[in-house]
Amino acid sequence: MTTAPAAPATLTGDQPPELTRDIVGLAALFLVSGTTHLVKPEFFEPLVPRALPTPRRLVYASGVAELVCAVGLLRPRTRRVAGWASAALLLAVFPGNVQMSVSHGKRAVRRQDTTSRATFVATVARLPVQVPLIRTALRAAGRL
Repeated sequence: MTTAPAAPATLTGDQPPELTRDIVGLAALFLVSGTTHLVKPEFFEPLVPRALPTPRRLVYASGVAELVCAVGLLRPRTRRVAGWASAALLLAVFPGNVQMSVSHGKRAVRRQDTTSRATFVATVARLPVQVPLIRTALRAAGRL
């Protein structure tokens, strides 16, 4: 008598949510972004809200967190926990995205050039993109 192979157990003991293209896409986004945080931290330092201390350390920490989430999302055993961690991370970095928009808005007002305005518009347009990313993370967590 043959039996079907057991489904991988997860950290919560439940079946892992299916690995969908959007979850793979979120993992890829975290992989690229996390690597960039570690290789070019100076790019991200201005995005750290001024009220927070040690921007370089926070940039490195968020880069490592993104890499951990990326790997966790791809592994069935850790997908659910990584989904929760990914949603929390996306919420945690949102103030940095707002800071980027504010900084670019001030620059656009000062410079009054097309490039500065376009960059500002792009950073503002990026803010609502967090919503589908968080939804994908929650889907990986098994909540949607």
